[in-house]
Amino acid sequence: MAFLGRQQSSLLQEEPEDGVVRRLPEDLRLYAIGDIHGRLDLLERLHERIANDADASGVPRRRLVYLGDYVDRGAQSKQVIDRLIEQPLEGFEAVHLMGNHEFFLHRFLVDPEVGDVWLMNGGETTLQSYGIEPWDDPPEGQERLDWLSALFAEALPEAHRRWLDDLALTHEAGDYFFVHAGVRPGVALDAQDPENLIWIREPFLRSAEEFGKLVVHGHTPDVNPVRRGNRICVDTGACYGGRLTALVLQGDEQHFLQV
Repeated sequence: MAFLGRQQSSLLQEEPEDGVVRRLPEDLRLYAIGDIHGRLDLLERLHERIANDADASGVPRRRLVYLGDYVDRGAQSKQVIDRLIEQPLEGFEAVHLMGNHEFFLHRFLVDPEVGDVWLMNGGETTLQSYGIEPWDDPPEGQERLDWLSALFAEALPEAHRRWLDDLALTHEAGDYFFVHAGVRPGVALDAQDPENLIWIREPFLRSAEEFGKLVVHGHTPDVNPVRRGNRICVDTGACYGGRLTALVLQGDEQHFLQV
């Protein structure tokens, strides 16, 4: 899949597609950041734009919601997690959601057999960011995936392990529901299967169902943010040469920041 968006700043503003006004508490300015995938360079630039935007707004209460997929494909997965743990954006509440790539990473530590699928989906760059070369031959007599899993468990800092363990599946604020992938149509938001929350595409993407809140998600990349009456997707393909996007919400305002 090709992503042709240039690495430049842009601001997009649109009217709600369905005409329904969604709101947050007036004292809260919230930024929902799409899939980072190891692009520390874009994350740092977007953080700077967000900080400047928040300062200009004058709103005292500020929140960042990261929609998952911090790792894989991009070259600096470890460094992205380091940045989020050690240098959080000052003056902001932070909510970190789990993506399917964090699920793969976490699973590999306890079930090395998932390693082949994970490596084919960008996991090799994550291992390399932790100083592990995934294509080296294991010592004689050791299975390759078992060996890599053990090396990764040793290389993974305890702070990273705790951070991964603490990732949330969803977040709610005002009229918005934040999740990595989406939700299963016909199922109440508080009864969703965790697997769908981090993996689903169809039938969620083509559904016109009103979910009770507007769903903000990543997981399915496009050149630009995708807005529908019942959902907004902010995965704009950062790891494919696209942009990193944040949805900005305050009161009934919606717009985007991009780098």
